[in-house]
Amino acid sequence: MGAEATLTSKGQLTIPKDVRDMLSLKPGDAIAWTVVDNHLVGTPRNLAFADLAGILGDPPGGPATLAEIDEAVRDAVARHALGKDLAGDAA
Repeated sequence: MGAEATLTSKGQLTIPKDVRDMLSLKPGDAIAWTVVDNHLVGTPRNLAFADLAGILGDPPGGPATLAEIDEAVRDAVARHALGKDLAGDAA
């Protein structure tokens, strides 16, 4: 889905109604803005953490233990600190 909005002189955007409806946005909802490869990405912050449960489907290797999750997070943080991408190549 795509939509268009015009930036006002005050730097404001109106999110089109069909987009607001699709994302269940309500007045007062927060949106986090990020620039990725010169594209503006708006991410609604109106979901509770519990709403995300199962969004990625079943894990490919089956459920992980907390110890396995902790190890994966430690590895990812270490790779990030060393400037490596997920494949281990220099970023």
